[in-house]
Amino acid sequence: MTGAFYDGLAGTYDLMFPDWDASMARQASQLAEFIPAGARVLDCACGIGTQAIGLAMRGHEVVGTDLSPRAASRAVVEASARGVSLPAAAADMRALPFADASFDVVLAADNSLPHLLTSDDVLAALREMRRVLRPGGRLVLSTRDYDAIRSERPLSTPPSVGPGRVIWFQLWHWDGDQYELEMFQLREAESWRVLVGKARYWAITRHELTELAERAGFGYGEWFLHAYYQPLFVAPIG
Repeated sequence: MTGAFYDGLAGTYDLMFPDWDASMARQASQLAEFIPAGARVLDCACGIGTQAIGLAMRGHEVVGTDLSPRAASRAVVEASARGVSLPAAAADMRALPFADASFDVVLAADNSLPHLLTSDDVLAALREMRRVLRPGGRLVLSTRDYDAIRSERPLSTPPSVGPGRVIWFQLWHWDGDQYELEMFQLREAESWRVLVGKARYWAITRHELTELAERAGFGYGEWFLHAYYQPLFVAPIG
């Protein structure tokens, strides 16, 4: 379900942003504060390259993987169009196709980890991220602010407008501490066209994620609530 959701979005994901290139540059600038110079980075939920391309354009060596083959393929093309290299392939973050100790930083941004709906699945992914990190490496990931969201339990998001009169909004259907998201995309051509995709998330709290990271072999992790557009978790190898 998750892979199909992002396959469906791969061709238009950039239209969520009023200026995708500006968003890439801004996010990379914020994330670079937590990524050492010269680090080899794995973006294990690279999508079409929003974070990975921006980091590559800042001089980092970045490799991308994503559950969606279409998204990973587009990331390669978009990186090349901007003059940088981004090797990327389809892969599940619970089974990363890399040798042990291959990277200095593993990045999982943009609320990607909460697509995994159980503690066992999140733990499996975090253990894989830990496995491919070199000694002294670190994990950098971001999620929605689920501490607040779990108490508020919103049913929708405000509409946002991308370039060319593209309107996006979401409806959320709650089931315990999980929710199914319906993503609506309205595009104006000769008439308005409506596309809808569905995905499911676990609204995992910061405490829950921190505990799972420790069980996966990471050291003391810190949350930065205002350094990035989502709460950012940074943890070294334990």
